[in-house]
Parts: sequence; C-alpha cells; structure tokens
Amino acid sequence: MSIKIPEKINYILETFWQNGFEAYCVGGSIRDSVMGIPTGDWDITTSALPEETKELFKNGKIIDTGIKHGTVSIIKDHEPVEVTTFRIDGEYSDNRHPECVSFTRNLSEDLKRRDFTVNTLAYSEKTGLVDLCGGLSDIENKIIRTVGDAETRFNEDGLRIMRALRFASTLNFNIEDETKKAIHKQKELLKNISVERISVELNKLLMGENVFNILTEFSDVFAVIIPEIEPCISFKQYGKKHAYDVWTHICHTVDTIPQDKILRLTMLLHDLGKVPTHKLNENGDSTFKNHATVGGEMAKEILTRLRFDKKTINRVSFLVSYHDFEPPETKLELKKKMKVLTAEDVRTLLIIKKSDRGALSEAYRDISKESAQCLAWLKEIEENNECVTVGQLKINGNDLIKTGLKNEEIGKKLDFLLDCVIEEKVENERRALLSFLS
Repeated sequence: MSIKIPEKINYILETFWQNGFEAYCVGGSIRDSVMGIPTGDWDITTSALPEETKELFKNGKIIDTGIKHGTVSIIKDHEPVEVTTFRIDGEYSDNRHPECVSFTRNLSEDLKRRDFTVNTLAYSEKTGLVDLCGGLSDIENKIIRTVGDAETRFNEDGLRIMRALRFASTLNFNIEDETKKAIHKQKELLKNISVERISVELNKLLMGENVFNILTEFSDVFAVIIPEIEPCISFKQYGKKHAYDVWTHICHTVDTIPQDKILRLTMLLHDLGKVPTHKLNENGDSTFKNHATVGGEMAKEILTRLRFDKKTINRVSFLVSYHDFEPPETKLELKKKMKVLTAEDVRTLLIIKKSDRGALSEAYRDISKESAQCLAWLKEIEENNECVTVGQLKINGNDLIKTGLKNEEIGKKLDFLLDCVIEEKVENERRALLSFLS
C-alpha cells in the first residue's frame, strides 16, 4: 500500500533513514490515509534518541516539546513536526501519564504501548505500511480495539475511554467486546481526568455520524462526566406525543441536528430539566412545566463545570432555555417574540425545534409548514426593517426624560411604545410617538 506523504514530512523521514535510523509516520495520519480521510497532523516516530535527532537537524530550528518523553518538534516550512523516539512506558500512577519512559530501538515495543490497534499503523516509503498489531484488519472491519489487555490500557490512561468512544462515533466503528466491557467496568476512571481534556473529546465525539449508538450504548459512561444525565436514562414519558424515554429522545435529537458544536451541545443538554420538573396531569400524561428554563440553568452549570469557554456556555444555555420555542401562528406573534430574540435566534430555534419534534411520536413530528411560514415572515420583517426592538424606535430615553419620566419609568414606557408599534396602534415615527404619549 502506497501513502502520499507531504514533501516536508518525507524529507525528515529520509534524513533519518540516510543516517542509519528508522523513522515512520505513525498513528492517526496513517489510519486516516488508509481510510481515505484527509489529514494534516503527521507525527513521526524514530529509533533515534532525542539527542541524535537534534544533532541530525541542528542546522534548523528544534523545540524540546516533550523531551522527557522523547518528543522534539522540528520546525519545517514554519510549522512544527513532532518527532518521538521509540519508547516503552513505565508505570502509570495517576491513570493518565507514565511516571517515566525508557527509549528503545525496537518499533514493535513502541507500537505495543499505544492505545488502539487502528492507531498503531506505521509507514515510510522505505518500508511501506507496517502493521504489527492488526490495525489494518480492524480498520477494514470497522472495529475499535485496544492494543493488548483492555483493562490495562484504560488503567494506564483513563482518557482512552473517551477516545475509544470518540473514534467509534467519528469513524462510525463498533467497539470490540472486551474493549466495550472494560469501558463499562472502568468508567469511574474518568473522574481522575481533567475536565478540559474530557470536554475536548466530548466535542469531537458529538460530531460523529455514529453518535446515537455511542450515546445510547454508553449512557452510563456519559453519566459519569455529566451526572445530571443519569436520572434521564430510561425515564419514561407518558402521553401519546412521546415516543421515547427522556435519554433516548435526547440521543435522537443530537443525532438529527446539523453537525455544529453549539447545536449538538444544546441538544445533549436540552431536556435535562425534564426529570426535576416532571408531573402527571389528570389524564396521566407527563408534563414538564418550566423545564426549558430549569434546563438552561443546568446547562450553564454543567458547561461551567466542564470548563467550556464563556461564549459557548452563554449561547448553549440560552438556546436550552428557549428550546421550547414554537413557530408562531401569526406575524404579530413572531414580532413580539423578537423583542427578545434576534433573527439568528429564531432561525436557530427552528432548527432545534425540527430535531426536537422529530423525536416525538410520528403524528407530532412534521413542522415544515409552520417553519416555512415563520421564515417567510422573518424575511419580510428583515427586508422591511420592521420595528421589533426598542433600539429601532424613532424616539429614545432622552426624549422621554424631556417629558418628565425618570429611571425605570423610561424603560417601561419604551417597552409600552414598542408593543403599540408592533400592534400597529401607532406609527414608528418620532412625531407620532411623542403625540401618542401626550
């Protein structure tokens, strides 16, 4: 099998081989190349010791990226290329990092310490594809399998649990049985991993084509990193409009929403407020009064705990709070909603509603007609610059101060005037508005 390697990467490989060392591209770049997936992250492993690597490339720029673990970065064409010496990992005491590493001249020893077979493929033009752990077969059969004993691999590094789920989701692979058993058994190891690293993996995982199967099959694992998920698992929703329990409903919505980080995080969290607000009405149907508002607060707390950036926290918690938005029945109703929702908000909430309703019983799923009408009204509002916010009024707070109004009275009066303009009781013209006030 021939793999096309970028010229600058091949130059580094050739330099090693010409000087008596082995060197290979290894890991995700080779896995993706075999699968025909574009890749830009080319890692190199070599039999050369770090000092030998630095001597070979001494005429260029080299950074000691992780010299303790045998990694240096060679700057080529203004970009760093990581080069790591073949190594054997020592004991893992924190379920994340080896206490020490020892270097080896044996590629096989290096590959045996890696996480999953699909990440053990190595390649150079000198040798062609090197497959010592069955990675090619597992790629062909779409299987995620640990290298060696699964429990040992996860005990060494608990983050590998999330990586296994991420690869299975994004590559659309299945997880091999023993690997799967170990994930369920050792899921609590995730509590020892930094939330920042977990969040990175979660974001990638949510973008996968196989996300529904991973979320449903490994719900117990996700409940470790987001405990608010656990009460939702198998929580029955009563009534003819519901097709699934709360967690299964959530998983369907994540799967059907476009592959956008904000949207998928929103759907993952959007109905966590259902369990704490659940009640049965007189007909025995489930009700979830204010679950969106409660869910919005939960989303903010969860994303803050997982150390997401403020922009993501604010946007997702806002969308969760408003996810119960229904396409309005009239243009007037839409304009009133736009006192607090932007046009972008409305469009986004319609996308969310489509996925949310799509995970209900069949009779309640289709809202295409209502959404199309809402979007048509929205287009009219934008094209005609119709007044839907206080900022679009032709008078402002200074004008109202001159009429003798003070403090909170000003805000209330502007809001009153906006309602009147929206309801077409008065034109949005300065003279008309001032006359309306008198």
